[in-house]
Amino acid sequence: MFGAAEEPRRAGSGDCGGNCGCGTADEGAAAGVPAALNLLAQRAGMRLAVPDDAASLCCGTPFSSKGMTAAKERMHEKVRTTLLAASDDGRLPVVVDAASCTEGILEAMAGTDVAVVDAITFVRRHLLDRLEIGERAGSVTVHPTCSTTHLGATDDLVAIAEACAAEVVVPVDWGCCGYAGDRGMLHPELTASATAAEAAEVARRETDWYVSANRTCELGMQAATGKSYRHVLELLAAVTA
Repeated sequence: MFGAAEEPRRAGSGDCGGNCGCGTADEGAAAGVPAALNLLAQRAGMRLAVPDDAASLCCGTPFSSKGMTAAKERMHEKVRTTLLAASDDGRLPVVVDAASCTEGILEAMAGTDVAVVDAITFVRRHLLDRLEIGERAGSVTVHPTCSTTHLGATDDLVAIAEACAAEVVVPVDWGCCGYAGDRGMLHPELTASATAAEAAEVARRETDWYVSANRTCELGMQAATGKSYRHVLELLAAVTA
């Protein structure tokens, strides 16, 4: 998760000051969605600042999904304290790079003045028009998720894919992957059952890329189809400069 602040990019300088997610803007695709988001922001001339203790924070959903309400509330309190400070009491938006986590952070920040937005929505609204797209991929299969549906972000997911590839395939039979946090790890038969129809449809049409907007859903679809699913922002990083 990130606090996002816009700054003009200074030629020849990689220093954005303070505690931020900036690094060297390597050519090509970034490894993982945090690196891809950071790279895209750099290319668009925007700084993303990462809270010092981001690695110790959680959206709370793993606790609430198991009925561990007290643990969820403790984590939400920690998240609120950290993100209120990191966002300067709401002056900066909080950008979250996994759709299911965005839902949990929205719940944690309810009642505050902090705007919480999923990374795909943020990128479509604020970065996409400022990026130079080079050679597009030939084709991409997109797996929307339960969370992109709840957030109203599926259109953003598809729009980014359309900017990156000549052909975009959204399976007619797409649905919940059944991974449900760690359920798919512990009970793979849930994912196998939930994804049977979508996996069969995906198998009938080979594409160059397979993308989604949440790592656990990507793992679920990878298990179901044998295809390597990645975050759509990794695709965008691969086709922009």
